[in-house]
Amino acid sequence: MTEDILNVSDLNNVVKETIEALENGKIQMFEISERALNEYENLNRKLQLIRDSVTKAIDETERFEKIEKKYRQELMIVSKNFHIYSEDDIKETYEKVKDIQVKLAMKREQERHLIAQRAEIERQIRNMNEIVERSEYLASHVGVAMNYLSGSLYNISDTIEDLQKKESLAIKVIMAQEEERQRISRDIHDGPAQSLTNIAIKSEVCERLFDIDSDRTRKEVNQLKYLARDSLKEIREIIFNLRPMSLDDLGLIPTLEQYTAKFKKDTGIDVRFMPFEDDTIVDSIIEVAVFRIIQEALNNIKKHSKASSCSINLSIERGSLIAKVIDDGVGFNSEDIRKPDNNTVDIESGFGLYSMRQRADLLKGTLTIDSEKGVGTTVVLKIPLNEHKSIIKEDNGE
Repeated sequence: MTEDILNVSDLNNVVKETIEALENGKIQMFEISERALNEYENLNRKLQLIRDSVTKAIDETERFEKIEKKYRQELMIVSKNFHIYSEDDIKETYEKVKDIQVKLAMKREQERHLIAQRAEIERQIRNMNEIVERSEYLASHVGVAMNYLSGSLYNISDTIEDLQKKESLAIKVIMAQEEERQRISRDIHDGPAQSLTNIAIKSEVCERLFDIDSDRTRKEVNQLKYLARDSLKEIREIIFNLRPMSLDDLGLIPTLEQYTAKFKKDTGIDVRFMPFEDDTIVDSIIEVAVFRIIQEALNNIKKHSKASSCSINLSIERGSLIAKVIDDGVGFNSEDIRKPDNNTVDIESGFGLYSMRQRADLLKGTLTIDSEKGVGTTVVLKIPLNEHKSIIKEDNGE
């Protein structure tokens, strides 16, 4: 017995050391990602300045080309009429042409140098963007491993039996969390972060132009204002996607009415929303699940269905909440979506569908998808209203 305990203790020590090593690696990856992101932003600022310099150099080259052309014409006239012009006139004109040609050659060389610099910085930006994406990808997957190990293997002597029962569900939940975090990170990186970078760059441009060109400064400030408004809009959309405040304040039906109205406005797809008229009080955990599943179904319609209209029907039947989402899109072959006995969905069918099924399964509900090419798709969600309390108690260990 003592030997078994020591073996388990040794195993716990190995797991602890592994977790510490992964944690250090995760920290280093985040540091690399942060440095790469900072360098990426610095390169973008440099690129903006180089682009401005290239534009200015091209303008100056064109100006010198016009002057050089004018002086050459003068030299040609003087040369043809040397009996009219003095030797000093001819010499002066020749010197003017020679001088402007030297300046033009210098400007052309400066222009070529700046264009080469711009191309190099653009190449560096592409490479740095790949490094940023790769480091974020690796950090996310290390995060999955970290959460799995620390949450399911730490103190393994006390949790090994429970781990065998919940291992599959734990992995799914962790993956869902990390995928959601990665999606939010990407939304912020591609949306507000990029906009704020542009705002910072334009602010520097405005600062440089403030005493030089007031008209252009006014134009840049005006663009800055619209960039700030767009950033605020994107941030509000991200906040709404994280957790609509109206879901807590108003409930499921008003939130879906607002969401479907916005969806119709943004996509042009006609949405007919038919809520249940029953005054049944639905628990908040079910409301969140129903909203997220319908949200994902509408997102799939927008991305893949090419539908012109869809309908959402909510009803309370025999102690269960039933939600149906039907579209008139291109449809697909339902048999292409494989659902094995362990309730997982083949990865080819998409993480969105996996997330929808997972939410339904966690509340002991069902999600069925019926689709046919050229006909459309029907998604049916059924969640029992009297089962969620026991689920919450089980999750809390009661």
